[in-house]
Amino acid sequence: MKEELKYVIQNISHRKLRSGLSILSILIGITAIFALLSFGFGIQAYIDSIASEAGVDKLFIQARGIGAPGTDQNFFISKEDIDFVKKQIGVNEIVGLYMKAGEIESRNQKRINFATAFDTKYLRLVEESFAIDIAAGRSLKNNEINKIVLGYNYQFDDEIFERGLILGDKVIINSKEFEIVGFYSSVGNPQDDANIYMTKQAAEELYGEDIKDKFGFAIIRAEKGVNPTELAERIKEKLRKHNNQEEGEENFFVQSFEDALQTFGNIITIINSVLVLIAVISMIVAFVNIMNTMYTAVLERTKEIGIMKSIGARNEFIRFIFVLEAGLLGFIGGILGVILGFIVAKIGGTTAANAGFSLLKPTFPIWLTLGCIAFATLVGACSGYFPARQASKLKPVDALRYE
Repeated sequence: MKEELKYVIQNISHRKLRSGLSILSILIGITAIFALLSFGFGIQAYIDSIASEAGVDKLFIQARGIGAPGTDQNFFISKEDIDFVKKQIGVNEIVGLYMKAGEIESRNQKRINFATAFDTKYLRLVEESFAIDIAAGRSLKNNEINKIVLGYNYQFDDEIFERGLILGDKVIINSKEFEIVGFYSSVGNPQDDANIYMTKQAAEELYGEDIKDKFGFAIIRAEKGVNPTELAERIKEKLRKHNNQEEGEENFFVQSFEDALQTFGNIITIINSVLVLIAVISMIVAFVNIMNTMYTAVLERTKEIGIMKSIGARNEFIRFIFVLEAGLLGFIGGILGVILGFIVAKIGGTTAANAGFSLLKPTFPIWLTLGCIAFATLVGACSGYFPARQASKLKPVDALRYE
């Protein structure tokens, strides 16, 4: 095996340009596949961590409408709806949340971001559901009407304002002054990390009677041992009948947290599948390229094959030599592709994090690395099979006569 490998390496080195182009074609495909899959697995890890932190015992009721929850005033979850759902078997607790756009001002700079407000008696439920905890300062206390907690990005220069904010700073929201008492940890995307959090009482005073007891959505914690998906269906049916609405014409929808994550995961899987399919096309091009290279190699080495056969080389040996050479090209391209894919993914992840999308963080499981290299080697070896088969079938006399 040592001699065969040495012979193959010599042949590759003698045809540097052609071999290099074959390796390059494999490298491009493996780079794309490795980088894309690393982001896909990173997003899946993010989803799993959110599920672990938030728990799968949560459900959401959201008003149907245009835009984000609470932005369409014609659709809302009423306090009566909340009280009705609270009485249902299997519901441990429920809280309604306001979500309104607000103009936040600091040092004469103004930004429009979403304000989320809730009854702080259910603070733990809200923080668990959003998978956030206090990164600095403290959480909101009951009935505070001039205090707020801000999203993660407010702390840093040039993220939301030119100068980052600190605990104790005063900001203006819709012409009313609020004091910052805390900052939440990062959610992983710029919109959520720019949220404003306030108490239910503060929002009602800020936005007036127009929003009172008209919630954009509600969070439910299911009783222990209750299946959240089944509870979601039961609540949907009972609330629809309670509101005298026809099936399919509800002005709300109910979804378990687990189902919401699964839907998000399915979308990401579809996107990744399409991107990987595009990358696989480049691998097909690489397959054809290596096959062409090996066919050319067979023609160039016809006399050499004749000499090997005349001194006793068997067909299986000839096939093995050419398959080994093609497989080695794929192996080298696979290793280089994984290295380049790692660099591309790392740069992409850093760029995404700097843009506020820290959820787009690639992960690199060892089996992904080994799988990509093995796949590249297999593609190379398979592309060399037919040229190798042709080489093995050459008759020694004809091969020795070939010019």
